[in-house]
Amino acid sequence: MINHDSPLARTFWEQGRLDDCPILDFHAHMHELASMHLPAATPEAMIQVMKRCNTRLTVFCSHLPLYYPRFEEDYNLRVAKRYPDFFKAYHSVAPGKTDFRQTVARVENHRDHYLGFKMHADIHAMPLTDGAYAPYFEYLNAARMPVLLHTWGGSPNNGVDAVKTIAARYPDAILICGHSFHGDWHRGAALAKDHPNLYYELTAVLDDYGAVELLCETVGSHRILFGTDLPWFDTHHGIGAILSADITDDDRRNIFHRNGQHLLERLGRR
Repeated sequence: MINHDSPLARTFWEQGRLDDCPILDFHAHMHELASMHLPAATPEAMIQVMKRCNTRLTVFCSHLPLYYPRFEEDYNLRVAKRYPDFFKAYHSVAPGKTDFRQTVARVENHRDHYLGFKMHADIHAMPLTDGAYAPYFEYLNAARMPVLLHTWGGSPNNGVDAVKTIAARYPDAILICGHSFHGDWHRGAALAKDHPNLYYELTAVLDDYGAVELLCETVGSHRILFGTDLPWFDTHHGIGAILSADITDDDRRNIFHRNGQHLLERLGRR
C-alpha cells in the first residue's frame, strides 16, 4: 500500500532510499547456516545492502557464535573491528557454554565494537529467569547496558511472563525485545507501561497487519527500534512496511533512526 500522505513514503517510492532519514538496524545476523541459502550473508554483501538503503549502522550477532558460542565469538569481534563504520556486535550469551568473566572482559576491552549482549533462550531451551543468566543481567543492570532478547509469544523461555520478571528484577538493564513478543502483541505491549527499560524491536513484526500501529499506540513510537534480521529479511521490505503503516512520519523517523541514535548517545557511542 503506497501511503500518498507521507513525504517520506513518496521519496522512498521515487528514489528507493531516504537520504535525509538514515536507518539504524538493531537486529541482524551474519554468515550462512547449514542447508540454507542466504543471499546477503557475508559482511561485504550486507554492507552493499546497507549502502543501497542508507543504513548507517547494523548491530549484529553472527549465526556462528549464536549457535556455537564456545568456539566462534571471535567472529563477531573480527567483523566489527574490520568494518567499524558499518557494524557493532552483540556478544552471544549461552549459560553453560559462555564463560561469564571472559564475556565481560571481552566486552569491556572492546566497548567501541560491542553494544551489549544477545540472548536467544529458545535456542538453548533455558528460560531467561534461570539463575544461570543472573550474572549477565546483574552486569547489564549495573552498567546500564542493552541486551537483545529473542522474545516470542507463548514461549516459556522468553515470552511475556519471563521478560516481565526480568524487567522488574533488573530495572536499569536496557532490554531490547527482539520480535516484540511476536503474536502476543497486546500482552507484550502492555509491559511498556510499568517497565520503562523495555524497547520493542520490529524484526518479523512486519508480517502481521496492524502490529506496528498497535505498538505505536500502546508503547509509543519513541520506544520502538528498527530491525530486519538481515540476511533473513530484506531491508527494503522492512522500510516499505513502516512507510505503509498507518502512523505519522514523525513516528517513522523515531523508529528508523531517532530512537537508535538516542540510545547510542546514551551509551556513549556515535
